[in-house]
Amino acid sequence: MTRAKVCGITNAEDLRTAVAAGADAVGLIAGVDADTPRSVTPDRAAELSLAAPPFATTVLVTMPETPAAAADLVDHVGPDAVQVHGDLAPAETARLSSTVDVGVLRAVGPETAADFDDAADALVVDSLDESGAGGTGETHDWARTRELAATLSSPVVLAGGLTPDNVADAVETVDPFAVDVASGVEAAPGRKDPDAVSAFVREAGARP
Repeated sequence: MTRAKVCGITNAEDLRTAVAAGADAVGLIAGVDADTPRSVTPDRAAELSLAAPPFATTVLVTMPETPAAAADLVDHVGPDAVQVHGDLAPAETARLSSTVDVGVLRAVGPETAADFDDAADALVVDSLDESGAGGTGETHDWARTRELAATLSSPVVLAGGLTPDNVADAVETVDPFAVDVASGVEAAPGRKDPDAVSAFVREAGARP
């Protein structure tokens, strides 16, 4: 069954909403060079990571300038995994993977995914902007991503423009390891809609 990650958690209420809906993972955005209402301070990310119950995976989502900066933030926040956006090269991503004791996910566009296949534990194939940030709310070519996923050894997490209305089609087309949503389940920027979160998680796992 396809797993679901609800990203951009900014408060304890939304954390509880995602966990109650059955999300496998929650994303905590901190240390990003992007203007987003879903970002929190490292201290707040650490509080939310600590508040997550057992068996709910916490993912620090960040845009580090160096592997060392990412490792320092991982130590501060204490997540179960770290999702890296931005400019880290494949070799730098691999260095981070060898440095931290948590899983490393690398956000990539379909055109660069193969370059990072051996550098991270999983690849988040997203619709990235020019800075390498996600959260654009735009979909990409799912058929192309399915073809790409068949050539990769890393698990593929599908992101970019997913909503409760289209996630089942996305899963059917791509057959990803997991799907990732942020703005697609919001009642307002940075605040989740409980009904939308529940519907997204349900639809993500709807295939027999």
